[in-house]
Amino acid sequence: MAPFTVLHVCMGNICRSPMAERLLDRAVRDRVGPVGADLVRSVSAGTGGWHEGEEMNPPAARQVRGRGGSIDGFEARKLRGDFLDDADLILTATADQYDYVVALRPEAAERTFVLGEFGRLIGALDVSGLPPAGADAEAVRARGEAIVAAVARLRDGDGPRPGDDLDDPWGRGDQTFLRIGDEIEDTTVPFAGLLLP
Repeated sequence: MAPFTVLHVCMGNICRSPMAERLLDRAVRDRVGPVGADLVRSVSAGTGGWHEGEEMNPPAARQVRGRGGSIDGFEARKLRGDFLDDADLILTATADQYDYVVALRPEAAERTFVLGEFGRLIGALDVSGLPPAGADAEAVRARGEAIVAAVARLRDGDGPRPGDDLDDPWGRGDQTFLRIGDEIEDTTVPFAGLLLP
C-alpha cells in the first residue's frame, strides 16, 4: 500500500514548502523511527518554476538542520496536476496558493488547507471517532484520511483566516526563518502525533 502522501505548496519551493516537507518528515521519524518513510510521504512543490532544480534556500536549510531534519536530495520543483492527484493532504503556505491549487484541481478542495488553518483546526478535532493509530501503512492511511475528512467538516465552508498564512521569508533574515519554522512545527508536530502511534 502506498504511503499517506502530504504535499506542501508555496511559491518558489525553496523556503516555506521545503521546510514544511522536511519538518513533517522529521516529526514522523520522531514518532515511529525510520519506518516512517514507508508510512508517510512528505513532498513539496511551488506554484512557480523559477527555482526548479535548485537546493533549499540557505536560511531555510539551516532551520531544517537545526531542528533535526535532513536537506539531503532536495530539489525545487514546479507544481503539476499529477502531484495534486497523488496527494492525500495538500497544505499550502497561503490562502492565495490554496486558491491556485483549487483552481487547478477543484476536486482537491476538501483535502487542501492553508497550513496554519489545518493546524488550528486539528486542535479542535474530536479524536474519539478516528480509526485507531497503527504503525502499518493501512492503519496510517485510514487514520490520515479520517483526519482530513474530519478537518474538512470542521472547516464547514469557512475559509482560512489571515493569521493562517505563512509569511514569505525569502530575502529576510534568520529571525524570520526561525519564526516560520516555529509556525510550521505548530502544525507538523501535532499532526504527526495525531496520525501515528
